[in-house]
Amino acid sequence: MMPRERWTDERLDHFEKRVDERFDQVDERLDRLDADIRELRVAMTGVQRAMLQGFIAMCTVMVAGFTAVFGALAL
Repeated sequence: MMPRERWTDERLDHFEKRVDERFDQVDERLDRLDADIRELRVAMTGVQRAMLQGFIAMCTVMVAGFTAVFGALAL
């Protein structure tokens, strides 16, 4: 079977339509991916904030504990 060497206008129009449909699908997928990334970024910001607050709380407790121990030893 030999490949066609000439493309008719109808075949070119069909090809163009099909290519446009495929690019529309790609655009939709990229839009969904972009929305997912935004959601993840918001979630990670919350996690980072919670970790920072936990770190500050732990440091505060450690400083208070060391101060209490050194105060007790100084007596």
